[in-house]
Amino acid sequence: MKFYSTNSPSVKVSLKEAVLKGLAADNGLYMPEYIPVIDPETMDNIENMTLSEIGFMALKPFFCPDIPEDDFKALVEDALSFEMPTVKVCGDIYSLELWHGPTLAFKDVGGRFMARILSHFVKGQDKEINILVATSGDTGSAVANGFYKVPGIKVFVLYPKGLVSEVQEKQFTTLGENITSIEVEGTFDDCQRMVKQAFLDKELNEALTLTSANSINLARLLPQSIYYHHAYAQMKKAGNTKDLVFCVPSGNFGNITAGLVAQTMGLPVKRFIAATNINDIVPQYLESGEYKPAPSKATIANAMDVGDPSNFVRIMDLYDSEHKKVTANLTGYSFTDEEIRETVKRVDVDNKYILDPHGATGFKALENDLEETEVGVFLETAHPAKFPEVVEPVIGRKVEVPTRLQAFMNGEAKNISMKADMQELKKYLMNK
Repeated sequence: MKFYSTNSPSVKVSLKEAVLKGLAADNGLYMPEYIPVIDPETMDNIENMTLSEIGFMALKPFFCPDIPEDDFKALVEDALSFEMPTVKVCGDIYSLELWHGPTLAFKDVGGRFMARILSHFVKGQDKEINILVATSGDTGSAVANGFYKVPGIKVFVLYPKGLVSEVQEKQFTTLGENITSIEVEGTFDDCQRMVKQAFLDKELNEALTLTSANSINLARLLPQSIYYHHAYAQMKKAGNTKDLVFCVPSGNFGNITAGLVAQTMGLPVKRFIAATNINDIVPQYLESGEYKPAPSKATIANAMDVGDPSNFVRIMDLYDSEHKKVTANLTGYSFTDEEIRETVKRVDVDNKYILDPHGATGFKALENDLEETEVGVFLETAHPAKFPEVVEPVIGRKVEVPTRLQAFMNGEAKNISMKADMQELKKYLMNK
């Protein structure tokens, strides 16, 4: 399969080039030349498939034969080494728990896949691959841990000073080795801008081989479609025949884009809901038809503090930039910090289930919007223990910290500080 830039659909590249470059030369995002449709007979039997079998089935059309099938099957099994259960919270509302991986966040799926795919492509290459990634929290930890000590690859994580939780920060600043953490005096949008500008700098790209591990890179985005198929399989196995609705806490909108791709492939989903915090750029677009990026605002659901979501252009590409097509399948809700806190507290009291601040937006949106004929699954994107400063005052007690998370907290942070200036980043990278 070939991949095209959203800015130049007629220009197509190979999987390897799309993955290694991350961002197209014209500043567009890569998209597959077509979305393959899964055989209906396979979909009818999906509840009897294992997670790795579902992953291989869903991703094989995109990644093979560029990666030989046997190699790709082994890659899938290695990347998907943890569970992703769908858990009933109340009534017809279920949580898809995506925090059972190494860094306790949904981004472990895409991060582990991308590390293995890039590792496959860099074998035998003389030049090191330098990965630039901007993070508002969980991306940094998932990518850093996915690529930790991988030969031939260096990772540079840019994160906004004071705007990620202590737990999130510890997960990528304590590693060292081939992981460099850069604390930027600015917002996530500044970090993302610096990364994009770096990819477009001719001198920098002639000196270094650069790629991205944000969801702008297809090798991280496409694997996220797996857990939508897996959630459907679990609901089907449980005999739940109501119309399925997915609600996705959304910041950079890569996660929900992966879900829309899964639906286009034939996954029987009735519709999607995008839940955001007060950074409500996409919900406002859905209502008005006008897309108006704005400076991001800091909230307690910090991974969604994005004022200009990169993957919005992919959603527009899927729907030919037609507002009516988008709104026929996607609705949006935004919530304040107080509404998020209230939801976390109420669900803990009423349902004995602890939400993280991001999952809380997904739960509340389903509460507001779910119809009688529908069953809703929201994505619980991170373990609540990653946000103790938010969750614990709300529920009035300590959140149990998993052992693998505690290990990060005992580590010593190693990072450098930098202004929100691409020239300063360029100078640092050239010297490295």
